[in-house]
Amino acid sequence: MAKIKIGRLADEITSQLRKYSQVIADDVEQIMDDVTKEAVGRLKSKIQEVGLVQTGDYMRGWTRKRVPNGWVIHNKTEYRLAHLLEYGHATVDGGRVPGTPHIRPIEDWLEKEFEDRVEKAIKQ
Repeated sequence: MAKIKIGRLADEITSQLRKYSQVIADDVEQIMDDVTKEAVGRLKSKIQEVGLVQTGDYMRGWTRKRVPNGWVIHNKTEYRLAHLLEYGHATVDGGRVPGTPHIRPIEDWLEKEFEDRVEKAIKQ
């Protein structure tokens, strides 16, 4: 164990806290990368599972994009369909097409999984 003079104690504590916060920040970045990658795969599987595949363009369009503070999962090709398929829409003859929830379950899973993994990383 290193001996520290009392005058340097505050500096040493600050230094150790900076190192610890950098380790946690790196872990959170890796967790974000892993969880978003897995979420895109789960979303594509969910789309097939609920039967929203016609041409496959909607399913293949789901991807993730790096942004300054993390990641965004989005549909880069058929983005105009996402809310219509998720929540339903009106038809030309006055009827309605019911929504098929496929995004919300994955979003809920992603939030919980991210929190669980971050808590686990902090406790280590």
